[in-house]
Amino acid sequence: MPDPVLGISAFYHDSAAALTSDGTVLAAAQEERFSRHRHDPAFPARAVEYCLHEGGLRLDDVSAVAYYEDPQLKFRRVLATFAGAAPYGFASFRSTLPQWLSWKRRATEVVHRELAALGAGAVPPIVCRRHHESHAASAFLPSPYESAAVLCIDGVGEWATTTIWHGRDRELRQVAEIAFPHSLGMLYSAFTYFCGFKVDSGEYKLMGLAPYGKPRYAPLIREKLIDVRADGSFRLDLGYFEYLRGRVMTGKRFEKLFGGPRRQPEGPLTEREFDLAASVQQVTEDVVLKLAGTARRLTGESRLCLAGGVALNCVANGRLADRRVFEEIWVQPAAGDAGGALGAALAVGVARGAPRPHLGTGTGRSSGSGTGSSTVTGTGTGTSTDAMAGALLGPSYSDRQIADYLDGEGIPHHRLTDEQLVEQVAAQLAAGQVVGWFQGRMEFGPRALGNRSILGDPRNPAMQSEMNLKIKFRESFRPFAPAVLAADAKDHFQLNQDSPYMLLVASLAPAQQLDAADADAGLTGLDLLRVRRSTLPAVTHVDLSARVQTVDEHTNPAFHALLSAFKGLTGCPVLVNTSFNVRGEPIVNTPAEAYACFMRTGIDVLALGRFLLLKGEQPPWREDGEWREAIPLD
Repeated sequence: MPDPVLGISAFYHDSAAALTSDGTVLAAAQEERFSRHRHDPAFPARAVEYCLHEGGLRLDDVSAVAYYEDPQLKFRRVLATFAGAAPYGFASFRSTLPQWLSWKRRATEVVHRELAALGAGAVPPIVCRRHHESHAASAFLPSPYESAAVLCIDGVGEWATTTIWHGRDRELRQVAEIAFPHSLGMLYSAFTYFCGFKVDSGEYKLMGLAPYGKPRYAPLIREKLIDVRADGSFRLDLGYFEYLRGRVMTGKRFEKLFGGPRRQPEGPLTEREFDLAASVQQVTEDVVLKLAGTARRLTGESRLCLAGGVALNCVANGRLADRRVFEEIWVQPAAGDAGGALGAALAVGVARGAPRPHLGTGTGRSSGSGTGSSTVTGTGTGTSTDAMAGALLGPSYSDRQIADYLDGEGIPHHRLTDEQLVEQVAAQLAAGQVVGWFQGRMEFGPRALGNRSILGDPRNPAMQSEMNLKIKFRESFRPFAPAVLAADAKDHFQLNQDSPYMLLVASLAPAQQLDAADADAGLTGLDLLRVRRSTLPAVTHVDLSARVQTVDEHTNPAFHALLSAFKGLTGCPVLVNTSFNVRGEPIVNTPAEAYACFMRTGIDVLALGRFLLLKGEQPPWREDGEWREAIPLD
């Protein structure tokens, strides 16, 4: 008999739902994609409804609901934190405690009530998993490894901020833990806040800012803020932080240490922010490397799985892969709290007797085997595939549904065959056009991986600034990622394994690099953007790095076909791949959202399933009000 489990994460940020059954991941999605509220923390009602619909199930058919953390244990940590910080932080305590007393400590009761309100049948038993167990399960259970070390690093769950696990077959055993308030995620978020970005949203901006600066504050961070031991364990000097006492991350003592007040959001960036970003990034990478070394020593494993918010730091992941602390690493594509819904469902399913979602057929180098699995290439032999289906676990829209929308709205379009679509889109890209690419199932996690993507020609030196300013409406310093045919990746990037989820940063291959030493002379900060450094300038960061996505034909045949067609026209197997949205907006989910983004921005061409839309053929775009005012900046 099938034994479906519904996983839920909610009430902090990036709420999500996931559905698993008998070792198969059926569906997963974040609530933000339906509500259009970025990082939506609300109960994921629409994500739950999608998952049930995708599985052809009602709640009556679900065996258990898995909640991604233990609210009672988290409540005890919150109380202990307030007590330890007293009498400071009373205002925060007074405003926060009523929520905990009224419903947060009984979050599972709220989950039960919200599920019942869906009218989808009787609510099955709700089982809690601890926050880091959910992360660890999301990392190991769908990974391609029969056994592996597992490293989870985030801000905080109930008490844990960093955990090391040993995964074998269907079992996960915790072997080490660092507890709140000592948190690498909180350290990084403090610098995110101090540099004027939003916590739990802008950390990736801080990571992207780091190559513009020099790590001149790194010694000061190590001396004053974080005491790191040889095994990677650490303690923070909590006197420099405010997160225990209030609603902000840093205060006067932090400001004094770094020479003045925090940058105001949307204010000008200065050398201090560049150097602060470079410094905390260097410290973070060093801690991650040490923790990974300890994970290898404690488990004896040669492969590592990663999850938790810090696992989205693809620069640190890239350095870990480059240093070869492990032979291979695998990062859960929804590494943050959204992935906790999936991890909880998998953990409960396995505890109920379900098999592992997938076990690879070997221990290393892979060329893939069948649609719906992602390949991992390492230095061993044999093949291995993960069970994440390329993270393509969200809603899809049939040609009939897309046609009904286009015809109903009177939108000019061309219906093509698959082959015609790929050929024409590749030609448009080669001619310098920017393309919105909307195909198949939506991605689960923060990255667009070729199904809800905006694409461009990486050889065009103007493409980065054009896409940032005219299409994404975001800061000019933000780099774009390359999607590359997996078979051609090593000719263009210094990778020693595949990177299917865009979670590894690697340097450009020497053959693709250009000598920019003379052009760089005397330049600092954002002026470094003006220098062409490689044959792929639109995806090359100022330190000659790129956040690489490798694409194979088994995981995403349509995107692979487009890359192949572009290579056939240009000799280049690489495309710029950024998420199909504008700044502050969740990635588009529906054809209507894709069309609105197409018409509001400088996107030239839209491929909706088999339908091709050209900007010059569209009627004037009209809507009430100023749409940008309705989308809060991230």
